[in-house]
Amino acid sequence: MKKILLNALALLLSNLSSQVLLADSTLYTNVNGYTLNSSRELQQFTAIQFTDDKVDRVYARNEALPGNVDVTIDGNGRTLIPGLIDAHGHVLSYGLSLLRVDLTGTETEIEAAQRVADFLENNEQLDWIQGRGWNQVLWDSNEFPSTTSLDAIVSDKPIWLSRVDGHAGWANSKAMELAAVDRRTEDPAGGQILRDESGNPTGVFVDNAMALIQSQIPASSLAEQKFALNTAMLELAKQGLTSVHDAGVGSNTIGAYKQLLDDGPLPIRINLMLSASDSFFEQRLAEGHYRSDDDTLAMNSVKIAADGALGSRGAALIDDYSDLAGHTGLLLHNPERLEYFMRAAMNAGFQVNTHAIGDNANKIVLDNYEQLIAETNSSNMRHRVEHAQILRYEDILRFAELGVIPSMQATHATSDKNMAQDRLGEVRIQGAYAWRKLMDAGALIANGSDFPVESPNPFFGLHAAITRQDRNNEPAGGWFPEEKMTSIEAFASFTIDAAYSGHQENLLGTLEPGKKADFILLDRDIFTIAQSEIWQTQVQETWVNGRRVTD
Repeated sequence: MKKILLNALALLLSNLSSQVLLADSTLYTNVNGYTLNSSRELQQFTAIQFTDDKVDRVYARNEALPGNVDVTIDGNGRTLIPGLIDAHGHVLSYGLSLLRVDLTGTETEIEAAQRVADFLENNEQLDWIQGRGWNQVLWDSNEFPSTTSLDAIVSDKPIWLSRVDGHAGWANSKAMELAAVDRRTEDPAGGQILRDESGNPTGVFVDNAMALIQSQIPASSLAEQKFALNTAMLELAKQGLTSVHDAGVGSNTIGAYKQLLDDGPLPIRINLMLSASDSFFEQRLAEGHYRSDDDTLAMNSVKIAADGALGSRGAALIDDYSDLAGHTGLLLHNPERLEYFMRAAMNAGFQVNTHAIGDNANKIVLDNYEQLIAETNSSNMRHRVEHAQILRYEDILRFAELGVIPSMQATHATSDKNMAQDRLGEVRIQGAYAWRKLMDAGALIANGSDFPVESPNPFFGLHAAITRQDRNNEPAGGWFPEEKMTSIEAFASFTIDAAYSGHQENLLGTLEPGKKADFILLDRDIFTIAQSEIWQTQVQETWVNGRRVTD
């Protein structure tokens, strides 16, 4: 009798299990689908079936569709592709930027100052006025700003405005007063205080000098961080991003992410890079990798910054800047400190992702990688160089040789084209933003945007990668067009190659059976429209883990 009851119970549970699987099975039909297959070839399909959070299979035209699914959705012929992945963004900074003064696109210093004034009218309760996005290279003057224009707006509240690349900041006199900065303040190692002819600070602080002001700004509370992160993730989902590699987060932000995860599923996937500058760096390494049950939050890498940015002349070059004799940029760590961060991370089994823009920074990083990968036997960790922006030809070859991934941002090229050659000259520019040279040498490129430095919109990145043009489709034929990606290469760099760069290629990047049901529906076919129109693509639906996360 007992055996009969157990068998009956087993049969009942089996039937219930089948019903649950059936209830969670969805068929999305009548779509113009694209994914890459295991051979990295473009595969078309007209329907996709998924159960819970995983893909069951895709169906080509004329293949019989299953009838035993619980939910069937008509895609009305729309284009469906895997969710896109940004391999390098800054989620908290992006979320905060949505809540602060937006200076992107300003054409003059006065216009930037006026935006601050307009923002202040509705935010008088704030103790600090903060913003980001100014870029003096795009201003009529092509000159760094000064305190004068900000002091004319407000003198009793401190103002701090980050440059578009996050490697320089602009302060008013009140902010400098609170930081006790005056003509006697020395430049910190790896930083620069811009000064006038009399030696007085002008209000612009580059790289490590930014900390003089930033240290005076009260840290965001945990609640503020959670709000900013959630705001950012929801907006990124609307842009068609289902996964982001968050480039450099500290323990407080990691804690905020984990609390959001406890409150409910994250809207998109976040692959965290632990910041090497975190106060609890060694403790976080000792705790090892992190991976949530639903794979929406993971951490297996470390972010280190080797130098500054090209626009603020902080990128570390071997020879002088072509437009500023005697200046070669800034290295943010001494050799011992840089090597310590890398060795500690590798020994702990973490992937090392190092920001390097200038050719000197890239050479130093690759030299360290070559030594330490052999020492730690960590070539399987797929260490990365974030940006890999300006390279000597001999260093281009080293990426594939060392198994190092260049994590690059296509829109940096189309944004920087107005100043990059001025900074670098006619020879060095040949090794800058050199996507084709890297790929031809055997390197795999993970693409991203570096938001909020650039827009997180991945279709801006796809357009830039394929055309080497800005959104005005200039210059004609593309900027150094020999470095273009093909449409499939660009697509791979935002999908399977970005997933590979985060050790997630078995979960994400394609719509193969067993992978996560992360996909987006578009208003146009990005593989058949004119390449000049790719940036105009609009996302109509975003799905993560088999759930629709956008309205």
